[in-house]
Amino acid sequence: MEVVIKSMRKFINNIDIWYQELGSREPLLMLHPGGYGSVIFEVNQDELSKHFHLYLPDRRGHGNTPDAEGGYTFDMMTDDTIAFIEQVIGMKTRIFGMSDGAIIGLLVAQKRPDLVECLICAGGVFHYSGWSDGVLSKAETRFENLLEQKLHDMHISSPTLTVNDLKSITTRTLVMVGDDDEPIFEHTLTFYQNLPNGELAVVPGTSHGLLIEKPELCNAIMLDFFRNDPVQTYAPIRRRTKVT
Repeated sequence: MEVVIKSMRKFINNIDIWYQELGSREPLLMLHPGGYGSVIFEVNQDELSKHFHLYLPDRRGHGNTPDAEGGYTFDMMTDDTIAFIEQVIGMKTRIFGMSDGAIIGLLVAQKRPDLVECLICAGGVFHYSGWSDGVLSKAETRFENLLEQKLHDMHISSPTLTVNDLKSITTRTLVMVGDDDEPIFEHTLTFYQNLPNGELAVVPGTSHGLLIEKPELCNAIMLDFFRNDPVQTYAPIRRRTKVT
């Protein structure tokens, strides 16, 4: 079946947000990495849109959405995303976030859990110290464009969530990474272990480009999480509460 793609715009928080919609059924919001627009999801969107109504916005200064004066903060991006859910989707939604998109999705779940059905954080961190050495290495180099400068300035001091903050986020959340990803692996484990309803997926043989490197496996993991309730486990260590 041919996938029908609609490209649209919505004026949100003084920004003319460009976004695409494709598919039908229940909503799934896809939040792209920093430095890229939602085009990064092209390899995944056809399969996902068979099961969900996808919303793929470009954040301010990314892709087809214009920039605005001033710097970026994750709080700003989170507020934009909350407004997008309220004004465009209009109902509680599943969220998939990659890298910066994962951080924004997590902050939405913290700030407005009533808007999030469940969440996948792929290749993201909960504190800026969780990035591996070298990921933010452009601190002393010349940036190619204003977007790079703004993103760097945003990343050197945020996000700043704590373990206690994670424990307050009760949304069912899958922490997903490549086994050679940019977040420090110990940080990823802390991330997963302190979410009350956290799950973990490590995609073997992949890096921060896991969605492109193994799209079929990543799509299968995403669909399993988004379409199915947690299963009854028989030898739980962390999740001792019985699934009903």
